[in-house]
Amino acid sequence: MAELHEQTLIELAAGLERGDFTSVEVTEALLARVEVHDQTLNAFVTVTGEQALAAARAADEARAAGNAGILNGLPLVHKDIFCTRDVLTTCGSRMLENFVSPYDATIVERLAAAGAVVLGKTNMDEFAMGSSNETSYFGPVKNPWHLECSPGGSSGGSAAAVAARMAPAATGTDTGGSIRQPAALTGTVGLKPTYGRVSRYGMIAFASSLDQAGVITRSSADAALLLGVMAGFDERDSTCIDHPVPDYTAALSQSLDGLRVGVVKQHFDEGLDEQTGAAVREALSVLEANGATLLEVDLPNIDLSVPTYYVVAPAECSSNLSRFDGVRFGHRAEDPEDLFDLYCRSRGEGFGAEVKRRIMTGTYALSAGYYDAYYLKAQQVRQLIADDFRQAFEKVDVIAGPTAPTPAFRLGDKTDDPITMYLNDIYTIGANLAGLPGISTPCGFVGGLPVGLHLVGPHWGEELLLRCAHNYEQLSTWHKACPGDFQ
Repeated sequence: MAELHEQTLIELAAGLERGDFTSVEVTEALLARVEVHDQTLNAFVTVTGEQALAAARAADEARAAGNAGILNGLPLVHKDIFCTRDVLTTCGSRMLENFVSPYDATIVERLAAAGAVVLGKTNMDEFAMGSSNETSYFGPVKNPWHLECSPGGSSGGSAAAVAARMAPAATGTDTGGSIRQPAALTGTVGLKPTYGRVSRYGMIAFASSLDQAGVITRSSADAALLLGVMAGFDERDSTCIDHPVPDYTAALSQSLDGLRVGVVKQHFDEGLDEQTGAAVREALSVLEANGATLLEVDLPNIDLSVPTYYVVAPAECSSNLSRFDGVRFGHRAEDPEDLFDLYCRSRGEGFGAEVKRRIMTGTYALSAGYYDAYYLKAQQVRQLIADDFRQAFEKVDVIAGPTAPTPAFRLGDKTDDPITMYLNDIYTIGANLAGLPGISTPCGFVGGLPVGLHLVGPHWGEELLLRCAHNYEQLSTWHKACPGDFQ
């Protein structure tokens, strides 16, 4: 039998059901790994050891009594953007470094109700603004595959924790690629559902029309298991859509016969690392050899996704982050001279450089005289991008390409050049602008670093994406690879 830390959620669930081990044993084993390895990786902001062991004991008792939930005793971690009752919720910022949430986010509630055991809260780019996990107030996260490289962001802590086998699964959020890009850079599976598929209640907002909660796991089957628990209507979230939730695990093994896979020609241009492109094309050939048909698709406005995103997202963050003013909660400047001084110094001290950059950009785009020229125009282009996807899905079932243009880059390489950093999400942002689901699954290595195959589906197409990714994983072993120092 594989070591406990080597097993996926599905494997752990089967072992618990057979009685091979208890939830307490699994939890203790993983907490021991966190204690050893997180000193190197900095993937956690908070480790909730006592609460985890208490939940594990309760899970074992529930199983013994015949009351086991679907995730009974299975361990996971939460990105530190989800409010968690009586636990520090920092969003990677000095602004919230001492904030203990008085309530649970909806997905935290749902996963707990299903029996999940939470090991802790993971490090992230400040307020989810970043692609490298270097903007965190708590320091950068290291990539388990190469400690001098970034694990991606903003969900880099979640991705590193899963890749290093400190947890079999993690929650994350994706505003422009922040689940899928770190998944690609760490050799894990990252799923961003359709906008509105999973409740945003209790998830600290960055850009409200783009943010979506999802998962990072070591297999598509694990992602399907978690999504089935997380998805569904929530009346507390006005952006959550009342749409039936299928059994995502039921159709995983259906064949790819007849599946039409659209290959985006714009995603294989000069901006793509040659070896990364070769790995992705090899993955596509595997799908083709097993029943799928490859068709080239044209997304003529997709090259405008990055500039469009960097008007819409900062504008919405400017509005959302105005609540952090030093008055009700969060960092408060000492001895303010007056209310204006309190606002200015609390925000100046509490926010980091990247957050300030985006707030200022967004405030400018929304200001009188510039709203029509920037924000309104960006929303119009956003509609064109969504229309391009809609037209493409009239011809194909899923759209495929690379998740990121290169493997993981070295920490510090892009911090002085925000535009270069922003371009790291060039292949993922389009799905967020159009509200579409996307998944990244490992498809190879370049220079010893993992790269990902990116699949995008139509609205509510998570079931199809998971089936496609699962089939590919049955035909490859990339998703099983473990960083050498963390085996």
